Amino acid sequence: MTSPSNPVRVLVVDDEAPIRSVVRGFLEREGMQVVEAGDGPGAVEQARALAPDVVVLDIMLPGFDGLEVLRRIRTFADPYVLMLTARSEEVDRIVGLTVGADDYLVKPFSPRELVARVGALLRRRRGALSAAGEEVLRAGDLVVDRPRREVTVDGRPVELTTLEFAILETLARDPGVVLARPQLLDAVWGVDFVGDDHVLEVHVGNLRRKLGDEPGSPIYVETVRGVGYRLRAPDR
Repeated sequence: MTSPSNPVRVLVVDDEAPIRSVVRGFLEREGMQVVEAGDGPGAVEQARALAPDVVVLDIMLPGFDGLEVLRRIRTFADPYVLMLTARSEEVDRIVGLTVGADDYLVKPFSPRELVARVGALLRRRRGALSAAGEEVLRAGDLVVDRPRREVTVDGRPVELTTLEFAILETLARDPGVVLARPQLLDAVWGVDFVGDDHVLEVHVGNLRRKLGDEPGSPIYVETVRGVGYRLRAPDR
């Protein structure tokens, strides 16, 4: 899964030391470099020091919770984030995703499933961002510069997470063409994605907000009811 000369760096954050130890063991068997944190402040400190590729992050933490950890990490880094929660209520999952989590796993979980989810995160997004095609994509005053990973709207820069950029890039390849939800999930998350399409809905919602789309009357990312999404080229 990873090269010994360039190991994937993973930060495992949980207040239960036995869970951290088990997860660490399984990830290290895959050749990953793992560090641990047991509380909110320690997690942010380790994230700054390690610059992790992946953060496995529990919601319930001492100091401050995992959602606050994620908010703070997103101010200086964009790692892949797998959120852990002991509660299965949908609101916990959605709130976690709105601050930038890429996937979630409900406790108790199989360590092997966690390793598989981490591997899927690493594979799916690198593949999505390396697809061939035009280097600069345009739809009206929306410009997607693929090599630089830059997006502007009417000349204004828009800061996107890696997954938000991947969704927009995928839609911008064919403005006006409707992509079904399974097509977008396959293109951005990969065919081995094992979650549900709530992940896609939340990231599309965040993308719309950053582009300036108004709820109910989007200018750029349009929902086609019962099918999926398309990028409109507004007449301006």
